[in-house]
Amino acid sequence: MSESLPLAGITVLDVGQAIAGPLVGQILGDFGAEVVKIEDPEHGDTYRHWLPRKEGVELGWLSIARNKKSVTMNLRDTRGVQLLKDLVTKADVVIQSFKPSTSDRLGISYEDLAAVNPRIIVVQVSGFGQTGPYRDRPGFGTLAEGMSGFAEMNGEADGPPLLPQFPLADSVAALYAVIGVLTAVLDRDLNGGGKGQLVDVSLLEPLFSILGPISTLYDQLGIKPVRLGSRNPANAPRNLYQTKDGNYVSIAASAQQVARRCFEAIGRPELFDDPRYATAAARVEHVEEVDGLVGDWVRERSREEVVQVMNEHGVAAAPVFDIEDLSADPHVLARDMIHTAHHHVLGDVRMHGVVPRLSRTPGSIRSVGPSLGAHTEDVLQQLLHLTPDEIGQLRTDGVI
Repeated sequence: MSESLPLAGITVLDVGQAIAGPLVGQILGDFGAEVVKIEDPEHGDTYRHWLPRKEGVELGWLSIARNKKSVTMNLRDTRGVQLLKDLVTKADVVIQSFKPSTSDRLGISYEDLAAVNPRIIVVQVSGFGQTGPYRDRPGFGTLAEGMSGFAEMNGEADGPPLLPQFPLADSVAALYAVIGVLTAVLDRDLNGGGKGQLVDVSLLEPLFSILGPISTLYDQLGIKPVRLGSRNPANAPRNLYQTKDGNYVSIAASAQQVARRCFEAIGRPELFDDPRYATAAARVEHVEEVDGLVGDWVRERSREEVVQVMNEHGVAAAPVFDIEDLSADPHVLARDMIHTAHHHVLGDVRMHGVVPRLSRTPGSIRSVGPSLGAHTEDVLQQLLHLTPDEIGQLRTDGVI
């Protein structure tokens, strides 16, 4: 039950769109926050229309909107904005993903919402943040993945920059936003005298922040990152290697002793005494030879054998899996990494599980993404005490 979860008692209004904002709500909901998803009455959240469907059900929506209640509200109507502000008086957190000028125009900026509830914490996830010359540019994760430096680093050495095919920038931004929410809640309730604040998260800065010390290296040494494929600029062997059965394994010798054990595993312990391979810097300098030695050994064995031998020697190695492999892997199953939830139309549906794992108050998936507006009447009655007649009139007028 949500009452036993760590964020029970925290009410979140998810007014985000597409991925980053709604993912913040999903994570908070996994740990017990009551998340009310605010959607346009006609179109719903943009994400509802992006992904494949089965029997009319938006499959991606089932996970990103899990543990949420869907309430429709037309924010282009001043009565819809007022309804939102009325809900803000009952809430702890509001998640938005509008451009700053849009929030200002609608009258739902942090300042607007703090005026009706000083305790409110407003998360603004936008392309470029709430300040700076690009603040009102339209922004999607694709732009951040290019502009952050990620795409320039990603790809084969002799190939062009590459973008990810999944929402990397949105997902990283959502994780930072969750950190911001939890920090702001703690500050409000422990140190801030009950006062909320704005959590300003762009799509650009979080992704840039996880690329390593590239700004420091450039500032101090003039070094720019280059594309290396699956190699690493600091260690070798570190790559994907193809096996005899046409599969791939990943091997990472990120420490001296692991490199020694890797050479022992391939039956070449003497390589560690060769000056060309004795240190990480030397192995990186001779990476083509190192990868050739390891790659030749791997190509003569199956994926299962390579992983087994490497693990027996204490070498960090794992198979490269596709989703079919993952879905059948015993470790994945034992950890409930792919969780089975129930949908009233589709029956059992598998989706990613709850992360991270808390030992005493773990999160849970209590419901999958709801249909558009499924909880509108319940929420307006319970939180705002509107009568059925008032709700009916708002529906007739297109406000909900």
